[in-house]
Amino acid sequence: MKAHSLQPAAAMDEIVSLPSDADSSGRDFGDDELQLLREVLESGTLNCTKGTQVKAFEHEFAARYRIAHTRAVTSGTAAVHCAVAAIDPEPGDEIITTSVTDMGGIAPILYQQAIPVFADVDPLSLNVTPQSVAERITARTRAIIATHLFGNPCDIAGIRKVAAARQIAVIEDCAQAYLATQHGDLVGTTGDIGCFSLQQGKHMTTGEGGIVITNDGRYGRWMTLFSDKAWGYGDANPDHYFLALNYRMTDLQGAVARAQLRKLEGVVSRRQQSAALLTAQLQGTPGLSLPIAASGATHVYWKYPLHVNPEVIRGGTDGLGAALKARGVFCAPRYIQKPAFQCRVFTERKTYGMSRCPYSCRERQDGKQFVYDVAEYPGTMRGLERVLVLPWNEFYTQQHVDFLARCVRDAIAAVNA
Repeated sequence: MKAHSLQPAAAMDEIVSLPSDADSSGRDFGDDELQLLREVLESGTLNCTKGTQVKAFEHEFAARYRIAHTRAVTSGTAAVHCAVAAIDPEPGDEIITTSVTDMGGIAPILYQQAIPVFADVDPLSLNVTPQSVAERITARTRAIIATHLFGNPCDIAGIRKVAAARQIAVIEDCAQAYLATQHGDLVGTTGDIGCFSLQQGKHMTTGEGGIVITNDGRYGRWMTLFSDKAWGYGDANPDHYFLALNYRMTDLQGAVARAQLRKLEGVVSRRQQSAALLTAQLQGTPGLSLPIAASGATHVYWKYPLHVNPEVIRGGTDGLGAALKARGVFCAPRYIQKPAFQCRVFTERKTYGMSRCPYSCRERQDGKQFVYDVAEYPGTMRGLERVLVLPWNEFYTQQHVDFLARCVRDAIAAVNA
C-alpha cells in the first residue's frame, strides 16, 4: 500500500515524475481489492445475477449516499442511459444538457430518440447555471442533465427550482464529483436521479463501470429493468416489458468497487488537501484564475482547471500548455477541442442510417429545423478558449505540488519572455 502523507518538498532543480491515474502510481489498489476478487474467483460465480459482490456494492453505495435505490452498470454512459430511459421521453422530446461534456453523457439522449438541447455554461466554472437552463426550456423539455464538471458542483439547488416550476425531471451527472456537496447535500441526491462513472480516471474505479441512484421507486425499478433487458426477475409473470439493453456489471467489478468505496473518503480528502496547497502557491499569479467552489459547495478536484487570460499570458492556454508539456506536465488545453454541438454527430445528424432521426422525425412533425447556433454559447466558447486542465489524483504530495507550481510559474515566464 502507498503512503498517504504529504511528503517534503523537492529541490528546486529536481525533475519530478507525477503520479498518473492511468497506472498504479496514481491509483489506490491493494490487498482489499485482491481479497474480494479472490472471493469471487473461488466462488466460481462471476455474474451479478447469481453473485454477491455487485448486490453488496449497491447496498453499500445506497447507505453512503442515504438513497433508496441503486443500480450498478457497465459504464458512466450506461448510467446516464438508464436515467434517460427511466424518464421515457417520446421521440422528438428535448433533454437539456451541457455543451461541455463527454459524448458518453449525450449519446444516451439520442439513443432514446430525444433531442439534446445544449445550455450555455459559466465561462469560469464551465458549469451550466439555472439561468442558462431556464433559457432553453420549451414545451417539449422532458428532463435536464446537470453536470458537475471537474468535481465542482453546479448550482443544482437552483436548477432544481427551475425544473420544479415546470415539473421537469433533473438528472445529475456526478461522474467527476464523488462526495462533492452543495449546502450539505451530496451531489447526486438533490435531483431525481444521480449518475456516476467508475472509469479508470475517476475518484473510485473498476476500470469501466457506473452506478445510478434515485429515491423514486418508479425510476429505480425502470433503471434496474432497463439495465437487464427489461426482464422482470422475481415477478409473478416475468416478461421483457419494453425495449432495453444488457448493462449488467460483473461480480469481479463489484468486488473492486466495494473495496474502492471503502477508500473513497480518504481519496477525496487527499485530493482536496493537495489542491489547497497548489491554490495557495498559485494565488495571485497574474493571468490565472484558480478553481473555487460556489458558496455552500465543496470541490472534490477530479482535475485542477486553470483559467488563463491570453491578454496577460502570451499564447493563452495553447502557449502555456505547450510550455508545461515541455516540462513534463501533460495538461489539457481547452479540455475538449470543441463544444459538443460542433461534433459531426450533431452537425451532420449522423444517427440511425441515413434517417437523421430524431431530428428529422421532429422536423416532419412541426416543420421547423433544429439548429445549434454558436452565437448562443458565448460562455462556452470563452470558457473553452481559456481553460487549461492540470492532471490530478489522490497521490499528489507536497513535492508534486511544489513541482507543479514551479512549472506553471516557469512556463508563464517563458511564454512571456
